[in-house]
Amino acid sequence: MIARIYYLIKYYLHLLVIFALQKPLFMLFTKGEESYGFADWLRVVYHGFVQDLSTAAYITAIPLLVAIVSLWWRGNFNPRKVLQPYHIIVSLLLATIFVADISLYPFWQYKLDASALLYLSTPQEAAASVSIWYIVIRILAIIAIAKLYHIALNRVTPKRFDHNGNYNHSGTPINRVLSTIALLIAGALLFLAIRGGTKESTMNVGRVYFSNNQYLNHSAVNPAFSLFSSVGKSKDYKKLHRYIEDEKAETIAAEFFAGSKDLSITDTLLKTTHPNILIIEMESFGSAFTSPTAEGYSAEDVVPEYLKIESESICFTNFYCNSYRTDRGTATIFSAFPAFPELSIMKQPKIVAALPGLTEQFAKRGYSTHFLYGGDINFTNTKGYLLTNGFTNITADIDFTKEQQRTNKWGVDDAITFNHLQQELLQLSNNPDSLFFYAFLTLSSHEPFDVPEKLLQNKVYNAAAHTDKQLGKLISSLKKSNLWDNLLIVIMPDHNMLYNTKNYSKEYFRCKMLWSGGAIKESGKRIETIMNQSDFGATLLAQLGMDNSLFPFSRNIFSPSYTTPTAFSCYKGGFMVADTLGSTSYDLEQSSVVEATHRALQNDEAAQAQEAANSLRVLKGKALLQTLSHKLSEYEEGQHKIAE
Repeated sequence: MIARIYYLIKYYLHLLVIFALQKPLFMLFTKGEESYGFADWLRVVYHGFVQDLSTAAYITAIPLLVAIVSLWWRGNFNPRKVLQPYHIIVSLLLATIFVADISLYPFWQYKLDASALLYLSTPQEAAASVSIWYIVIRILAIIAIAKLYHIALNRVTPKRFDHNGNYNHSGTPINRVLSTIALLIAGALLFLAIRGGTKESTMNVGRVYFSNNQYLNHSAVNPAFSLFSSVGKSKDYKKLHRYIEDEKAETIAAEFFAGSKDLSITDTLLKTTHPNILIIEMESFGSAFTSPTAEGYSAEDVVPEYLKIESESICFTNFYCNSYRTDRGTATIFSAFPAFPELSIMKQPKIVAALPGLTEQFAKRGYSTHFLYGGDINFTNTKGYLLTNGFTNITADIDFTKEQQRTNKWGVDDAITFNHLQQELLQLSNNPDSLFFYAFLTLSSHEPFDVPEKLLQNKVYNAAAHTDKQLGKLISSLKKSNLWDNLLIVIMPDHNMLYNTKNYSKEYFRCKMLWSGGAIKESGKRIETIMNQSDFGATLLAQLGMDNSLFPFSRNIFSPSYTTPTAFSCYKGGFMVADTLGSTSYDLEQSSVVEATHRALQNDEAAQAQEAANSLRVLKGKALLQTLSHKLSEYEEGQHKIAE
């Protein structure tokens, strides 16, 4: 048993050494004219280590199985001979991936992924941009590196596991059973390493991101993990949603996104164009909480503090969330890009790298950027997305005590994070000459709705009431601080709560957005214009006189050209389009309308008018999905162009 465990440890360590050495070599050959110090190299190796642990665990799984089989093999058993073909395959794969990653990164500016496999079907075209010597040198490098890898893995693998020279010596049956159990425990540890630990989030590319310098983040990524984790995820986005002629889809989309690049405004909401900005992204805090309809509860019962803030704020009453999950809502807010029914943009690292970042625009303007979340920041590639978007200072569950991390199933309870936020904002107020862009994502109003106090009998509404209480305390505190006069507070949900409603319903997506703080001109103002969550970016930038041309799918709702307000939201398997006359929800899998609402029409042709409105909204939704899918394809291709 000891010999086999010792072998697996050595095997695993050899792989870790190989992966650790790859990182400085990658930087040596790809850094271009940039200069990086020894400390940067160490940080890259250190932060990439957790992904190396996962990748090495995948590769060690087969030797583990061989070690278990050897315990019960009756005849001579030579592990080195058995694993010889496996070592050849692994060595060639790792060497090819490593060399390909180094060779392609200067052209692509992104880590190797499954899109590289597309070039295998057209090798002549792929090779047309480079010389024959370029290819020959890399083939020789692959052979040499593969040979080194093969020698290392072969030497660490013994010809026998026992110490007395017998191939089949495995001890008594009881010893073999105990040894098998020990090896299965080792397998469980490998599984933990593969998934990246015991938390909700599993290993992903963005897990190793640690810097606002994307090159350093990419250097930390294990190329083998990047490639194999993307296999099966790579899509032909142009074919993802294709319903009508491209030209017609683009025309419809252009009408929908009118005002996206217009900085002129019909209504000025703020006293200043340089406010401090606090965005509070409220978990599930849509109409289910702010306009409850279940069990006789009223908004005054569930969210009294929210209502008080609303009465003192600018309230956008026809605000529609674009999607139904936090990862989708967060990407919609900070990239100003509408969501999809089946695709989480945040989980697509190469697309994230190409998306415009709202946060980045404020960083360029001199704002310090902050993000606070009490949960696992690696879940759904959130950390990688936030760093790419422009957030520099990120606080998550690991920055709190172990005890605090256990106050909620998802991490740190809102009572603690709201207090942390208050303290950080007060510290930032000590420097009145420095502006900040701060985003906070709450979590306690998420199922299973376990919170440390009982304010209401209903468990779901009680969780909302708990978060609402913390929100009220924060706003009261900020009002007394010297931050208030130049502070814009934006309160919006990431998505609505699916409670006493349907996931395709208009009311499921319809929510509110509040602009509060001393920076607003008029308290109690209500904006009835229909808008999407994705429109927040362009609307805010226009109010501040900042360029919004990088966000073609975000609309400045105060633009004179925004003449046909329409909302577009996606649920799993379909979409909803709402306008001033009603709404239509369409199921893409059934190819049918599943719900429609209409403003009352007082004439004999009401039925025909409603049917025509439904058809137009369905056409509009399909055109938007088709156009947005094409844009994703452009984003992906823009990261993977081989130089002429």
